[in-house]
Amino acid sequence: MKKIVLIIAAAIMVSCGTSNRVESLNKTTTTVNKKRIKLPSSNPTQLALDVQYLASDELMGRDTGSEGIDKAATYLKERFESIGIEPYGDTYFHTFDTGKIRGKNVVAVINGSDKVLNKETVVIGAHYDHIGIIQAIEGDSIANGANDNATGTASVMAMAQLFKTIDFNRRKVVFALFSAEEKGLVGSRELAQQMKANGENVVAMVNFEMTGTPMVGKDYIAYLTGYDTSNMGEILNRENESRVVTAKLDAAAKLNLFKRSDNYPFYEVFKVPSQTISTFDFTNFDEYHKVGDEISGIDAKHMSQVVDAVLPGVFFIVNEEGLVLKN
Repeated sequence: MKKIVLIIAAAIMVSCGTSNRVESLNKTTTTVNKKRIKLPSSNPTQLALDVQYLASDELMGRDTGSEGIDKAATYLKERFESIGIEPYGDTYFHTFDTGKIRGKNVVAVINGSDKVLNKETVVIGAHYDHIGIIQAIEGDSIANGANDNATGTASVMAMAQLFKTIDFNRRKVVFALFSAEEKGLVGSRELAQQMKANGENVVAMVNFEMTGTPMVGKDYIAYLTGYDTSNMGEILNRENESRVVTAKLDAAAKLNLFKRSDNYPFYEVFKVPSQTISTFDFTNFDEYHKVGDEISGIDAKHMSQVVDAVLPGVFFIVNEEGLVLKN
């Protein structure tokens, strides 16, 4: 484990050394002048390292309650520590016990710089669990869960690194990695309810799910579930001046994926824009919940492009006004 952490630390140093920081940003202003800010880029090597460890055979498919997912949680805690992001509350581990399912979410926070807007919270999340051991195929019984959802987890870690590098967020940003998504969105529901009970004023939730393979035949980089529930997609597209970031995927809408990932409990509990970014378009990945969901099928450069494409919009959501529910 120490060796892995050392490798990660070296990769982060490379990333930080090549990233551009906020230039001459006056934190007393009420609005952010984008022309004065050059946002940094994510590190595909670090994304690949995160996916590689989380999807390794050592973690045995990261089933909730298993020794493997405990190792994953420790790894993620150490990643947050290496980036320099504080735990959300007294510990990074937020445990839950429903009577049937026990697990722990891994949660970190960067407090906001604005005295008023720091009372509002943006959650950036993904689930880090998977389905563990399944029926063997050619002697392999480990459902490694590289695309589902080591990629989303690694993307959240990349966003955490970027916001730490930028060193400017007016609202509080909570980075939440959920357990027991595969058991019915249990971890995200438990955290949303805990945050509500503690008086947290969540105003938006951005979730990453299965971002490891490029979409096929699309002129946008990722789709957004529940596209018509808010203007989040419009913000993501408007704030990125170099490409079309997102759109509505008909297949995702037909299957109602809006209600099938960790964005949905936050929508239910807080009634705020809460949506998932994904690039699994039902044609570009054949290993869903199979033993073939391995690191070899993941495109880390694509993952980095997704993170970098959505960053300007998420930066706006964290710092500006204008994100609203449509219905």
